[in-house]
Amino acid sequence: MTAPIAPRPVDVHALPAMLTALRLPSFLRHWPALAERANTEGWPAARFLAALAEIEIAERDARRIQRHLQQSRLPGGKTLAMLDFKALPGVPRAHIEALAAGDWVETGANLIAIGNSGTGKTHVLCAIGHALIEAGKRVLYSTTTDMVQRLQAARRDLTLEAALTKLDKFDLIILDDITYAQKDQAESSVLFELIARRYETRSLAIAANQPFSAWDRIFPDQAVTVAAIDRLVHHATILEMNGESYRRLAAASRRTTEVVAGATTSSDSNEQTKTESEKEENAD
Repeated sequence: MTAPIAPRPVDVHALPAMLTALRLPSFLRHWPALAERANTEGWPAARFLAALAEIEIAERDARRIQRHLQQSRLPGGKTLAMLDFKALPGVPRAHIEALAAGDWVETGANLIAIGNSGTGKTHVLCAIGHALIEAGKRVLYSTTTDMVQRLQAARRDLTLEAALTKLDKFDLIILDDITYAQKDQAESSVLFELIARRYETRSLAIAANQPFSAWDRIFPDQAVTVAAIDRLVHHATILEMNGESYRRLAAASRRTTEVVAGATTSSDSNEQTKTESEKEENAD
């Protein structure tokens, strides 16, 4: 009968090196303090291990979100928390929050915000983008001009397919100012290739300050214009944002808040000065 193999002695001093090799930085950082607590409170080994695993997962998720946020190139500050819905009367808060949940991205659907300049289109799309990153999605923000220039450069270098494949890793690409400037045949060609490639597989969110009827500024060829719009709107949510300038209303709201805060501060200061004067008179 074979004798049982004796367990090897555990070298606790080698634990940091082993955790580094296993790429468990949160384990490495937290285990000493948690082990001391576990010993003091008499935790079973399973609880100690589960607590470390929870910390590792939570911090790994936080690092991933931060990494994806940096890669997204989303403008800072344009989040749902910073969105003034009172300045967007035609865009219900519940509708935006539903879009921020991201179910539409799962099916490769699109989101198109159309409206006058300054009506909050970019802020709404970027706020949704921020929320999607928090939910684990990959998002990329770009002006349409920058995206077109990048794809044109890739075509010149004969690497367009590789560039498009690289963009496939993003669940959502936000294209801002798609109707800002008229595009020539070469520019509209690479833009159409991006739209066609992501059709029904990956999502696009587009901000446009011109209605679809004026999109011949983007695609000089009428047939390409029709084909591009058809692919974009086939599975799309369209936000019509033609109200007053969101930027102007938001600025006015900030000024009002500053005036009220200033008046309150001034009133408090005057009251304090009055109280101090009364104290001085009583002391005299």
